Amino acid sequence: MNIVTPKSTGGKFVPTNYGALSTLIVVFFFWGFIAAGNSVFIPFCKHYFQLDQFQSQLVDFAFYLAYYLGALGLFAYGAFGGNDLVAKWGYKKSIVYGLLFSALGAVAMIIAVNANTFTGMLVGLFIVALGFSLQQTAAQPFAISLGDPSTGTSRVNLGGGVNSFGTMIGPLIVAFALFGTTAFVPDEKIAALGLSKVIILYTCVGILFIAAAALFYFSKKVPLGVSTEKTEKANKVLYSLLIMTGLLIIMFVPVFNSYKTNPTVLSDIEKHNLETYRMKWLFGALAVVVVSLLFSNMRARKNPDGWGAMKYPQLVLGMLALFVYVGTEVTIVSNLSELLKQPDFGGFQSSQAALFVSMYWGSLMIGRWVGSIAAFDLKPATKQILTFVVPLIAFVIVLAVNALSKYDITILYYYIICVLIQIGAFYVGNNKPARTLLIFGLLGMISMLIGLFSTGTVAIYAFLSGGLFCSIMWPCIFALSIAGLGKYTTQGAAFLIMMILGGGIIPPIQGKLADFLQSKSTIVGYGIHQSYWVPVICFAYIALFAFVVKGILKRQGIDFEITSTGTDEITSPEGALEGLQA
Repeated sequence: MNIVTPKSTGGKFVPTNYGALSTLIVVFFFWGFIAAGNSVFIPFCKHYFQLDQFQSQLVDFAFYLAYYLGALGLFAYGAFGGNDLVAKWGYKKSIVYGLLFSALGAVAMIIAVNANTFTGMLVGLFIVALGFSLQQTAAQPFAISLGDPSTGTSRVNLGGGVNSFGTMIGPLIVAFALFGTTAFVPDEKIAALGLSKVIILYTCVGILFIAAAALFYFSKKVPLGVSTEKTEKANKVLYSLLIMTGLLIIMFVPVFNSYKTNPTVLSDIEKHNLETYRMKWLFGALAVVVVSLLFSNMRARKNPDGWGAMKYPQLVLGMLALFVYVGTEVTIVSNLSELLKQPDFGGFQSSQAALFVSMYWGSLMIGRWVGSIAAFDLKPATKQILTFVVPLIAFVIVLAVNALSKYDITILYYYIICVLIQIGAFYVGNNKPARTLLIFGLLGMISMLIGLFSTGTVAIYAFLSGGLFCSIMWPCIFALSIAGLGKYTTQGAAFLIMMILGGGIIPPIQGKLADFLQSKSTIVGYGIHQSYWVPVICFAYIALFAFVVKGILKRQGIDFEITSTGTDEITSPEGALEGLQA
């Protein structure tokens, strides 16, 4: 997640509170570990509970919907009360409360597992993620406050690096916990494994949440981080978002209700018609998000009063870009295990997919480590060298961790070609957000197309490389979206955070598209393979946003460029903004 680094005051350097920072870093690890672990949990649940592809993606739906509702709830509190709840509690207490809430989710998960109910497990994941939403809202500005503001991005980048490490090892640990081994486990035997290992997993996770909360609460080195700053009111935006949320509920209810029908009593034609019915409602949900945001911007530009940051086109288009980016990042890997089990893609079982899931999340780590180089005060020549060396080192680390986990990593050796392509893209992008985002968006689109029109190792590499090209999109989209917002910057950032909702909407759409396409085809695996047109379209929009937003900013008189120190400097008639990093 991104944060705006405030300027240093008084010219006096403030030493970093390393004790508090080291405690905070633990929380960053949790986010990556649990979120990436869901990629393995999805195929496990699919085979254990006999779900279709859409139903399996409800793991992502519950998880990322919680982020959206959590952020919306905090915004609503500020809109009605005029005070930021996190600022009122303080960063320290907010993180403690968030950790305890996530621990409550772990308890709910254990209860659901004992009851052998998939719906209950989704509720447990929802509560865990709701706690994460509160933690993330507090943790990133907290990292900024733990030292000199001018070095704040370095601390956020450090947290992001640890978060990425969590995403890389999370799938491996979760796979071991679920399957009890890294060896081959046929999918048809997953149901025989039972859910006892899930209880053990979330018991450990819950204990870790409580331990981290206690560490924060009792640590005297961690400051309270209380703020009395007033929030910018935007009641019209709140009403618009609440209406959008209500419409999303309306769109999903018919889909969920349709699963009350017993599929065994339906003919093939009836099954196809049912999938068509579900698809229409899900695409309706997507349309609700797009139309709601564009309509809000149109109204705000006619009469800005009460709309706050929503009057800026770069923000609204950026919200859509962040929506599809998060959805793309999640949907590629969430549907990957199902793709890999197809004969044309190696016939890998769910227990073996953890290797590729880890490589996918490791690909994001590779890019983010490179992206963090700009946050440090290094000579240009040193940065150029590190841009080449760091991703290669990160790639070796990913392979080494998987090798230690007893996976056969030989199939991933030639993936280094994709890493080298990403390195070249970094050099061409030259740390310029719009150019870099355009290049990575186009490369992401091309990689998905290669995967769609090929099979085997080439296609696997193509889909995995989606992680490489997603890796730097968050900071680029974020920076371009809040450029020139002036006093509405914080509010705009809050709106962008809500767009994590994309991770809960787009994966189920791809899952249902896979079910729909398979319902009218006799080719094994046709549905899941062709469903990857979804990330193609998403990458295309991100590239379009990168192309369009540069012109929008120029028309507003905003000069957006990267300084020699790697800081995104944005100047506009409304004010300046500094230090935007991943």
